[in-house]
Amino acid sequence: MSLTAPTGVTQTLSAGLLVVGLAVTVGIALGFEHIGGYIPCMLCLEQRTPYYIGVPLMLLALLASWLKAPPPVTRGLLLVGAALMLYGMALGIYHSGVEWKWWEGPADCGAGAAGQNLGGNLLDQLNAVIPPSCSEAAGRFLGLSFAGWNVLASALWAFIALRAAFKR
Repeated sequence: MSLTAPTGVTQTLSAGLLVVGLAVTVGIALGFEHIGGYIPCMLCLEQRTPYYIGVPLMLLALLASWLKAPPPVTRGLLLVGAALMLYGMALGIYHSGVEWKWWEGPADCGAGAAGQNLGGNLLDQLNAVIPPSCSEAAGRFLGLSFAGWNVLASALWAFIALRAAFKR
């Protein structure tokens, strides 16, 4: 299918689903952090970036589809969203491999726990927090860490975006 084929209901519904799905996915990660008390490592934080970019991008795709923009605009935005999710999936695979000790993680993904409470100003307290090691999974559910679940979520969202970009 060509990127210049007319857009229709598939692209509109998919863009809407992607907006909600990406927002919910990153919202769950933020919930585990701020409500559940899980401190994300540097790779965990990096895996959120495609979602932070993807939500407004898919909002643009939804808007473009609603406004009947030229087909390459909507389809192109969906393709960029798919590429973001494939990048997120690759990051999740990399992070999962680090957690399973299949390969080394980045050197700056330090091990440690939260620093002692300095009692000073907020900036001093924030600077004292050392993120956990990327090589230790914060937890596992059904055998998968948060990074592993991100691989599955990113793959799902990438599939939906690719399908919508190329479907008539």
